[in-house]
Amino acid sequence: MIVELGSGHRYDCTTRTLVMGILNRTPDSFWDRGRFWDFDDFLRLADRHVADGADFLDVGGSKAGPGPEVTEAEEMDRVLPAIEALRSRFGLPISVDTFRGGVADQAFAAGASVGNDISGFADPTFLPACARHGAAVVATHVRIGPRVPDPTPSYADVVADVREFLVARVEMARSAGIPDERIMVDAGLDLGKTPGMSASLLRRTDDLVSLGLPVFLSASNKGFLGDLTGAGIDGRVESSWSAHALGIALGCRVIRAHDVRGGRRVADAMAAVLAAGSPASGDST
Repeated sequence: MIVELGSGHRYDCTTRTLVMGILNRTPDSFWDRGRFWDFDDFLRLADRHVADGADFLDVGGSKAGPGPEVTEAEEMDRVLPAIEALRSRFGLPISVDTFRGGVADQAFAAGASVGNDISGFADPTFLPACARHGAAVVATHVRIGPRVPDPTPSYADVVADVREFLVARVEMARSAGIPDERIMVDAGLDLGKTPGMSASLLRRTDDLVSLGLPVFLSASNKGFLGDLTGAGIDGRVESSWSAHALGIALGCRVIRAHDVRGGRRVADAMAAVLAAGSPASGDST
C-alpha cells in the first residue's frame, strides 16, 4: 500500500506503519493541558518527536472536545506560525488538525501538506482547499461534530454505521479530485462513542482496512483506554502501545501518537513481524 502525505512524500506501507507526532497549539488540550503552550516549549517537543522517529507532525489549534470558543482568526494565529517554524526546521510533512477550510487553505500555503479533519468534511470549503494544494486528507467519523458534547451516543450498529459514514466521505474526497493514496480513514475513537464502542471499533479495524485505503488510528491516551483499564490520564502509556499494536496487526498503517518514541518502537517491531511472516521473506508456513 502506498501512502502519500502530499508534496511528493510517498511511502510504501506494505509492512511499515507511519507515526504522526502530536503537537498542540492549545492551552487546554486533554493530554498536555497547555504544558507546551509556550512557543519555545512547543519547538522543543517538536525536536523530541523528530529525534524519536516521527514520520510527520500534526499541529492543532483547537481541541476536539468542548471548551471556550476559538475563532477562525485565533486558530490561524496559533497554527500558521507553528507550521512555518516546523517547515523551516525539518524536512518532514506537516499535518494541520482543523475542521475549517479557511484554516486548512492558509496552513497549506504556510507549508502543511495533510488536512486532518475530525468533522467528516463538514465545511464544504475543506476538500477543495486540499485538492487545490495537492494535500492528503484524513476522513474521520464523528457523530454530531467537534467541540459538541455527546453524552448518549447511539447507533444501530456502530461498526457498520462508522464504515458507511467513511465510505461516503471517501467518495466526497474522490469527487473533489483527491486520489486514493492521499485519503486516510479514521474511525474517530472517543468522538461520539462510549468506551465499549471505541473498543469495538479498534477490534474491528480490519473492517476499515477492507476499504483498500490507508487506515489512520488515533487511540493515543484516549479516554476509552482509561475507562477500560482504570488508568488516569498519566497512566495510559502501555494501553496506548497495546492499541497501536492491535491496530497495526489488523491492518492500520498510520498511528497518531503523543509518545512518539513508544509508537515508533511498536511500529518498527510490528513491521519486523509482518515482514517475517510475508511470503517474500521465505519464513511463512
